Amino acid sequence: MITQRPKGTQDWYGENMHKRTIIEEIARKICKVYNIKEIITPVFEHTILFQRGVGETTDVVQKEMYTFEDKGNRSITLKPEGTAGAVRAYLENSLYAESQPTKLFYITQAFRYENPQSGRLRQHHQFGVEFLGSHSPLAEVELITLLNEFIKELGLKGAKLHINSIGCKECRKVYNEALLSYLKQHEDHLCGTCKERMTKNPLRVIDCKVPACKEIVKDAPRTVEYLDDECKDHFEELQKLLKELDIQFEIDTGIVRGLDYYTKTVFEFVNAEGFTLCGGGRYDNLVHEIDEKHDIPAVGFGFGIERIINELEAEGVELAKEPNVDLYIGILGQEAKAAAYRLVRKLRSEGLIVETDFMDRSVKAQMKYANKISARYSMIIGANEVANNTANIKNMTTGEQQEVALDKVLEVL
Repeated sequence: MITQRPKGTQDWYGENMHKRTIIEEIARKICKVYNIKEIITPVFEHTILFQRGVGETTDVVQKEMYTFEDKGNRSITLKPEGTAGAVRAYLENSLYAESQPTKLFYITQAFRYENPQSGRLRQHHQFGVEFLGSHSPLAEVELITLLNEFIKELGLKGAKLHINSIGCKECRKVYNEALLSYLKQHEDHLCGTCKERMTKNPLRVIDCKVPACKEIVKDAPRTVEYLDDECKDHFEELQKLLKELDIQFEIDTGIVRGLDYYTKTVFEFVNAEGFTLCGGGRYDNLVHEIDEKHDIPAVGFGFGIERIINELEAEGVELAKEPNVDLYIGILGQEAKAAAYRLVRKLRSEGLIVETDFMDRSVKAQMKYANKISARYSMIIGANEVANNTANIKNMTTGEQQEVALDKVLEVL
């Protein structure tokens, strides 16, 4: 073998591929009901899109991006998340000129150079939705409701909604001053990264995963204490709507999310152990950051498909099994091949799952194979069956057999 797959990647096949297919089908079905249209953007973008959109001070930009120079000496980055590319496409293709709001969803690959862990690989997959054009908290409610239904349809029981508000640029200035004043009192005990973050973007310190820093920020000022009137009203209206719609939530002032484009509402769905399953929020400034000619509000979320699969397994949730093969058509003799395959093709055109022999096995070996692939029925077609236009069809569960005309197989099944 020439090589192994790169660290932090995986091959999709078998049961895992089946689970992923079902998850994506559920996502697409729910988005259709919500009138959310699918968008596919390039797997790589110009690096500046993520530097300006995601944020220079984020771990994603500083440590985790796969960035390279192409043959035209352009700096290119494999997408680390889906939002920035979707917003770029929204602007470049003038989707803002259509009737608003614009609701887009994607199921995309994402790439982050980080230590692989459960539910997060260097190449992973995200289901995400972007809702552009609305200032209303009802836009957040729309996505939270969608996520609630998605999680319910998957069969997950332990997911809980946590919400917070991190305010806008104006109230964030006041908050940053208070947070910086607090952090300076503990600067000697912060990690090196947080010491740097203090001056560039103090809010990032709240998101640090280093135990010593987590202990320090437990008593740090919280964004909700510094919201201006507009941000406070927005957060209160969101809570009121969630309560009136009987959507359970918990205010979690520790949520700030790891990307710079978030404003006002941020939210996460967490499992029983407090592990983040998915997250999102409002990002009213991102469109303007990417194109200064436009100032369009937006809200969105991202849900890692690998994380969904891990949580399904942790909760013992069984997704629908792959459908069994309806009929295995065995072949006896060279002269029967074309007739057998003609029947295979006809039955497949009617939507049945049909298999046949491609390995020139003996009849006994073919029957063992039919049993191995859990075929519901089996039959053998040879020269006599072709001449008489009949064959015996066998129920693989009961062992019962009946003679059937070859042009009546569909009716029997």
